[in-house]
Amino acid sequence: MSTIKFGTDGWRAVIADQYTFSNVARVAAATARWIKDSGISQNGVVVGFDARFQSEAFAKLAARIMAHEGLHVRFSDNICPTPAVSLGAQQFDAVGVVITASHNPPEYNGFKIKAPFGGSASSAQITEVEARIPDSYDTSGLPGFGALTESGSIELLDLNTRYLDIIRERIDLNVIRAHGGKIAHDAMYGSGAGLIGELLGEIAVELNCEQNPGFNGVPPEPIEKNLTELPQVIVNEGCMLGIANDGDADRVAMFDEQGNYVDSHQILSLLAKYMADTKGMKGELVKTVSTTDMLRKQAEKYGLPIITTPIGFKYITEKILEGDVLVCGEESGGIAVKGHLAERDGIYIGLLIAEMCARRGKSLSALVQELFDEFGEHHCRRNDLHTTEERKNRMIDLCKQEKLTEISGQKVVKVEQIDGIKHWLADGTWLLVRASGTEPVLRIYSEATTGARAQQLVDDVSAMV
Repeated sequence: MSTIKFGTDGWRAVIADQYTFSNVARVAAATARWIKDSGISQNGVVVGFDARFQSEAFAKLAARIMAHEGLHVRFSDNICPTPAVSLGAQQFDAVGVVITASHNPPEYNGFKIKAPFGGSASSAQITEVEARIPDSYDTSGLPGFGALTESGSIELLDLNTRYLDIIRERIDLNVIRAHGGKIAHDAMYGSGAGLIGELLGEIAVELNCEQNPGFNGVPPEPIEKNLTELPQVIVNEGCMLGIANDGDADRVAMFDEQGNYVDSHQILSLLAKYMADTKGMKGELVKTVSTTDMLRKQAEKYGLPIITTPIGFKYITEKILEGDVLVCGEESGGIAVKGHLAERDGIYIGLLIAEMCARRGKSLSALVQELFDEFGEHHCRRNDLHTTEERKNRMIDLCKQEKLTEISGQKVVKVEQIDGIKHWLADGTWLLVRASGTEPVLRIYSEATTGARAQQLVDDVSAMV
């Protein structure tokens, strides 16, 4: 019997190693028992699955177990993005379960749990599920999937259509079409495949939308180095912008009309300007400690509160549920805005940026430049430094004791320890040192007025390690 622990957002493990049908059965049983014991919902579960190897089979097993445990199960009739399951959970006031390993490499699969409000279950709720995971679960007497659908215990549901209908309500697709520019979408062989094409029709240029559980050898994480094809397509096809999503389509990456990468910091700042300045909406700006300081300057200009959280979207979700959040997100591409889900949604965010460009009649590169002209240039860099546990801990101790007093020729004037150790320098730049909790990796983040300077900060501190 192996111990199963959930990570930042779900339980993930290597298929055929820890991620087996017997272990999925254990987690599904624990989830069902938690739902019944806690009374979190009287409306059962909504179950979806991504495009990974055997995801549908794992999802059907989980559905059979939860139905056998007495819950009504609504089961996606096709591969669907995680936000579609979150939406289903919200619409039916049910718990959502997604078989997905998100952006992990292809050898992984996973199990995400969504609360009835339409976002990730809290850490406390996940702890309750973990406490109920049995040593084993006997599946020998389980009714088959077909028998349970015939009896009505499992109901097949078109989650994708429900999701796309909400997108059509909340995004002005007509103004995007009227703009006339094409939009490229790289689904990275994930569960967002075909959906932007369905929404936009002939102006969509789709790539990597066929089912490929091996993701063509590239992990479905939407970061610049994994997206070499998309910028070429944008330029060759004359697209207004490009959108990329991760394996379960809750994260987003974007490129402008010139094929230049637009990072999550810039996307967040563009959305803050669009929602607060163009649309005149109010609310809090919420960012993680590793996210751009431009948001603070925007909050001051627009008269909005700003909140900084530790790294991890679960901390942002807490703020969404507690207050009135306008724009929120983290540097890894997880972004949410007021008026949609309390959840990351990469397809929705990508199309909202397209709506912004069309409505304002400006290219994405021009809108980024407009931000720089108004709030100054902000460039962020990050290095994931693979090192020994000893060196990682030594560097963390040095920073915690505030012995790092100068970086790249600038004095450290302030230190924050919200999550990791963030050093503010005399010239207004910053550098964050943060240890991974799961591997001997030291993450080093920076922000400066030029990309070269931000990279120098990261390089200089990496060399110290």
